[in-house]
Amino acid sequence: MNSNNRDGRGMGQGRGQGAGRMGGARAAGAGGDCVCTKCGHREPHERGVPCLQKKCPQCGTTLIRE
Repeated sequence: MNSNNRDGRGMGQGRGQGAGRMGGARAAGAGGDCVCTKCGHREPHERGVPCLQKKCPQCGTTLIRE
C-alpha cells in the first residue's frame, strides 16, 4: 500500500466536472427554443425533433437550438 493515499481519496485527480460527450449544460434537453439565424423567428423546441431538421416558416432557413 502506498503511503500517499492512506486518507481514502485514492489516486484520482478529482476533475469529474467535464462537459461530457454531448456538451454539458448546452446539450439538448427538454426546454429551449429553435431559432432562425436569418429572420429571428423563434418557436419552442419539440422533444425528439432536432431543431436542425426544421425550417423557418417565414424564410425557409434551417433553425438552430438556443
